[in-house]
Amino acid sequence: MGGRRRRQRPPEGEFTAEIHDMAHDGRGVAKVEGKATFIHGALPGEEVRFRYLSRRRSHDEGQVVGVVRASPDRVMPQCEQYGVCGGCSLQHMAADAQLTAKQGVLLDNLRQLGGVEPERVLPPLRSSSPWGYRRKARLGVKNVPRKGKVLVGFRERGSSFVTDVERCHVLHPHVGELLPALSALIESLTISQRLPQIEVAMDDARCVLVLRVLDPLGEGDGQRLRAFAERHDVVFYLQPGGPESVVPLDGSIDLHYRLPDDDLTLWFLPGDFTQVNSDINRQMIAHAMALLEPSSDERVLDLFCGIGNFTLPIARRAAHVVGVEGDAGLVARARDNAHRNAIDNAEFFAADLYADLSAEPWLRERYDKVLLDPPRSGAYEVLPLLARLGARRLVYVSCYPGTLARDAGELVKHHGYRLVAAGVMDMFPHTAHVESIALFDKD
Repeated sequence: MGGRRRRQRPPEGEFTAEIHDMAHDGRGVAKVEGKATFIHGALPGEEVRFRYLSRRRSHDEGQVVGVVRASPDRVMPQCEQYGVCGGCSLQHMAADAQLTAKQGVLLDNLRQLGGVEPERVLPPLRSSSPWGYRRKARLGVKNVPRKGKVLVGFRERGSSFVTDVERCHVLHPHVGELLPALSALIESLTISQRLPQIEVAMDDARCVLVLRVLDPLGEGDGQRLRAFAERHDVVFYLQPGGPESVVPLDGSIDLHYRLPDDDLTLWFLPGDFTQVNSDINRQMIAHAMALLEPSSDERVLDLFCGIGNFTLPIARRAAHVVGVEGDAGLVARARDNAHRNAIDNAEFFAADLYADLSAEPWLRERYDKVLLDPPRSGAYEVLPLLARLGARRLVYVSCYPGTLARDAGELVKHHGYRLVAAGVMDMFPHTAHVESIALFDKD
């Protein structure tokens, strides 16, 4: 039995490379002595100096230490810890260039993984501002005695360490400018060593911070949290166990966000899935409605419906809409949202969309159109059902272009649909995350 193959020790010193492409994760791609080398912080068209981070048989990895010839798309990052923090990967790239690159990633995936191309490319949806947009986040917490403080922030890139940062420019300012105060608060708690994580959940105005606590609060901790909450206008929840254990420190609150174009308000709990970027979410819903074109005589199916983010806007336009979601708690919230908004033409069902669905009552109906908004794993398992349901139009919202491309190839090659249009949406500026939308029609 052979021994474990050792990773090659990277060479020391600085090296020069010409960057000819960008990888899907935002790293620059170079050929160094004939070998693919992925370089953090490099842009296509640049000549850079870099140091090696690792060497593997198939490829090497490096980090920019200087730019010899800069791309016209290069800009100065706002964050002093950019390159160390894992929260962003594209702050060194102009916002318009980021969107162009993401559009390229989407189209490349569709061609290479799905074997398809859209008949037209949709203009990208742009954020009103690429800063201060994140209303949902998971922050690490670590008491670091050698630094003399508790660190609160995103993890360092490729590491479990928490980034030492005074301000986060992509978090909503309510949280992004609160990190030093949160650090001091947690350091003052008796359980400062037993609080590894904070979940951020914001609605249109309020901020909930869910503290992951491995031990019960100690003497005086509750009073310290309440004083901080009042001073900084936040609401604390505690999570002693799994997601189902989340409870408010004091009274619970109704988080909600408005969709003014449709005169809707959607309520949610701190642990529910909601989009991180409220501006793009509103644009995305309008965009999806324009592509789907639900009319007053049509039945529409909304798969992976969550709390009704798309279902209820569809209900404003269609004769009837059915929303299906695997999480029973989200389905309960979706029904409640329909009731609170006086919508009576929407039904909701809880069902595992990756399991056998043959007994599901909603599958006995026919639908004119379908909207899908699946998780990263995509919607491959439900695709054979869609053609049988009679749907002549599909709108597919995707958070991962690889699975969208796979599913697009399946829809076009095996289920009789055309890929009419596809484009990206700027849900996560300054990251390599690609949010996209695609329109499929059946003639």
